[in-house]
Amino acid sequence: MSESQEKKNVDEMKESIKEAVREVLQESKEKEEKEEKKAPAKKPFISEAKLEMLIAIFLGVTAVLTAWATWIGSLHGGNQATNYTKSNNASSDANSMYNEAFQNMVQDMMVWNAITDYRFDITLAESKGNHEEAKLIDEKIDTIMDDNCSDEFREAINWAFEQEYAASPFDKEGYVETYYKEAQDKFEEADSLLKEGMQDNKNGDTYNLVTVIYSLVLFLLGIVGIFKNIPNRFAVFVIAVVLMIAATVFMFTIPMPTGFSLGSFF
Repeated sequence: MSESQEKKNVDEMKESIKEAVREVLQESKEKEEKEEKKAPAKKPFISEAKLEMLIAIFLGVTAVLTAWATWIGSLHGGNQATNYTKSNNASSDANSMYNEAFQNMVQDMMVWNAITDYRFDITLAESKGNHEEAKLIDEKIDTIMDDNCSDEFREAINWAFEQEYAASPFDKEGYVETYYKEAQDKFEEADSLLKEGMQDNKNGDTYNLVTVIYSLVLFLLGIVGIFKNIPNRFAVFVIAVVLMIAATVFMFTIPMPTGFSLGSFF
């Protein structure tokens, strides 16, 4: 066999092999296409219509919660202003009561000094045998006590008379504090109102924080439509829902305004 004939046979063999390979690849491709046509199309885990409906629902819910948080926060702010005003008024009244109590105590001290002088005069008169004069002075003491002494002061005076040593009614334990009791109670009321106002201020600021979170949720729900890929849109939606739920749970841990009643507004 000549060299040219041998080369021709080799070329024909190569062409046969190539043709066989093409046929195999073509059959494989056709088989894959048939399987793809037979296989059902993969559906997304959530349709675009359902996602848009959920977004609309949560937009409405978040808007309502935002309005609620804003309203309750404003009520706390109103309570804060009211309690601060009441606290200032109570403090002013307490100062007036304190000054009045001090004046009353000074007046009672003057009465006690007069009684002490008269008691000395009684002792002096009795030492001289002037019992009638001592009796008149004693009646004068009774008149002074009837006209100028409160029940508490009279009780303190009698306590001082019963002591074996020279005692003053103002030495009686706890008596001086009785002058300032009403003023002290008023100071405590003012302090309590101030603390309530501070708590209202804190609660109002916390509700403002909740409102800010709700605003962020509204922003995220508003930009969901920017994303074309549904999985990306759904991911942003989930983040917004998680923030909304967390803010709502946090909001319900904050105390309501003092005396709040929804029925009182209707």
